[in-house]
Amino acid sequence: MLEIVSWGAGHSLLDYETAWQMQQELHYQVAHNLAPASLVLVEHKPIFTAGSQTQVTDRPIDGSKVIDVDRGGRITWHGPGQLVGYPIVPLKERYNVVGFVRALESGLIATCAEFGLRVDRIKGKSGVWVMGPTPRKVAAIGIRVAKGVSMHGFALNCNPDLTWFDRIVPCGIPDAEVTSLSKELDRDVSVTDVIPVITEKLVPAITASISQEIKVG
Repeated sequence: MLEIVSWGAGHSLLDYETAWQMQQELHYQVAHNLAPASLVLVEHKPIFTAGSQTQVTDRPIDGSKVIDVDRGGRITWHGPGQLVGYPIVPLKERYNVVGFVRALESGLIATCAEFGLRVDRIKGKSGVWVMGPTPRKVAAIGIRVAKGVSMHGFALNCNPDLTWFDRIVPCGIPDAEVTSLSKELDRDVSVTDVIPVITEKLVPAITASISQEIKVG
């Protein structure tokens, strides 16, 4: 069973540091059978976060604050208009992070399709993309697995201010653009609009990856 947990997504903004502490606490609880597998949905106050593969040249040149985190991937932005999901779940295949990322991508692809936007994967790059001469990334994914339980997750651009991404090399890919559902569909698609759809599409993908037994260690 997967529990959907809202930390104010669509209604209020949560600073990343607080959310990170809450995520670590929930991860501990799930890993020790004190809480059910959970999909947390949140909308952050503006912040840049840098994964373990971030290069110096990826970082903002204007000195904007960056929080270094222990997920995979490189630098990205979180903020208003972007729906962030943290699946805190025990995995059947606890070391198959790539397989879990593919499952999340499938759910995100189905979500975008529900709004009329066709997106796909790009080999060798995580996330979900609008294809074209210059691929445009609409959703980013960065996962870590500790004690067999996933943490961190995905970020789907609904209707954010995309100029935030101009300050960085998003996900360390200089030849790609960042886009949103609203920009591609030429109409406003809010976080509130997306929440029920992404919940419906992602729950089966995540549930199929959940282990029924947690072995800590």
